[in-house]
Amino acid sequence: MSLDELESQLRPVFIAALAGDEAAYRLFLDTISARLRGYLRRMLAQAGRGEASEAEDVLQEALLALHLSRHTYDPASPVTAWAHAIARYKLVDHLRRSGRHAGNLPIDDEAYQLAAPPDSTAAEARLDLARAMDALPERTRGLIDRVKLQGASVAEAASAAGMTETAAKVAIHRGLQAMAKFLSRRGAKPP
Repeated sequence: MSLDELESQLRPVFIAALAGDEAAYRLFLDTISARLRGYLRRMLAQAGRGEASEAEDVLQEALLALHLSRHTYDPASPVTAWAHAIARYKLVDHLRRSGRHAGNLPIDDEAYQLAAPPDSTAAEARLDLARAMDALPERTRGLIDRVKLQGASVAEAASAAGMTETAAKVAIHRGLQAMAKFLSRRGAKPP
C-alpha cells in the first residue's frame, strides 16, 4: 500500500475517531501500530539496535503520546506524517535515554517509511494499552476513560466519581504516569 493510499484510508478513520467513534479509533490504532512497529524496528536496526522488545517499548511510548496528543492533530494535515513525527521523537528520546546518539538516524523523508508492509503483531499494541488501563485502580481508570477517551470535562468526571475536581486532576495525572511507567517496562512479560 502506498503512502497516499494509507493516508486516504487513515485520515477519515482518525477524524471519525476524534469525533468519538470507538471502532474507528481501534482501527486507527491497529493500522498505525503495524506501520510504526515496522518503521521503529528498521530505524533501531539502522542505529545498531535490533531487539524486538526495544521497538515495542518505543512503540508503546509513541502510542501513548499519540493518544494524549490527539487533540493537537490538524485535520488539514496528513495523519500519517503527524503520527510518524511523534514516533520519531519518541525514538530519538529513547536513544538519548539509553546513551545512544540519535544524530545518525536518517531523516527518512522517503514517504516516512510508513508505506512498508504492516507488521504482523498489530493487535499487541492495543492489548498493551488495555493492560496498562487494567492495571489502574477502577476509580482512576474511570476518570481517565471519561476525560481522555470520552471527552468529558474534569469537572463532569469528578462529579460522576464523587470527587473534587482537584482530586480528580491528581488521580488522572497519577494514572497517566502509572500507565507510562507500565508501558515503559514492556520488555518484561505482562501479568
